[in-house]
Amino acid sequence: MRITILFFATLREVVGVRQLAIDLDASIDSIGALRRDLSSRYPTAANNLSVALAAINEEFAFDHDRLSDGDEVAFFPPVSGGCGDEGAPPEIFRLASAHFNHDELVAAITTAQTGAVCIFTGTVRGQTAKAGHLPQTAYLEYEAYEPMALAKMQQVAAEIRARWSKVEGIAIVQRIGKLHVGDNTVLCACSSPHRDDGCFEAARYGIDRLKEIVPVWKKEVGGAGETWIEGDYRPESRDKRRP
Repeated sequence: MRITILFFATLREVVGVRQLAIDLDASIDSIGALRRDLSSRYPTAANNLSVALAAINEEFAFDHDRLSDGDEVAFFPPVSGGCGDEGAPPEIFRLASAHFNHDELVAAITTAQTGAVCIFTGTVRGQTAKAGHLPQTAYLEYEAYEPMALAKMQQVAAEIRARWSKVEGIAIVQRIGKLHVGDNTVLCACSSPHRDDGCFEAARYGIDRLKEIVPVWKKEVGGAGETWIEGDYRPESRDKRRP
């Protein structure tokens, strides 16, 4: 069985490669078995692999999940954390390599019925509190498992609509690449007819959920060195997209 393996963020640096194509013995037929095999191949990455999240063909996978010939398997640390069809409620899902315009995004998710838009947007801090001191940040580097990240943004939007039926437009944008202090990093915006129709709650849910299941990581670089920032959320079966 031949599969492709992708590594992201900390794992990519420890293993030393982003992508591998390998042939597996018949005994290595699950994520758990592959995790153990990779740990023996790359002993310096064993600790990282033991806690890494996994995905098969851009969907979260667990140690009992079986492998098939031709699968693309990704291993990555916990998350740090297009438009719809014509006639459908407006949705934007984007991994942006440059500054995004808030006004353009608000306009894109505003309909004739919209009376309220709630936006959460993040920016790069110049200082981040750690262990009682405030080290300076020079810049951040954001990395994404891009096809899975876009698919998970769509999942977040679907979950929002299932909870707040009056939400109209949804925009989810995540910056990738090198970002300097003051740059915008992320946006989740929701529109609705009235402010009490769920747009506040939906935007908050959207950014929180993005930090849980959308595979994006950041590296902080400053005077104290550089560090990958990893989360602690562990996906469950319920975090898989439903067909």
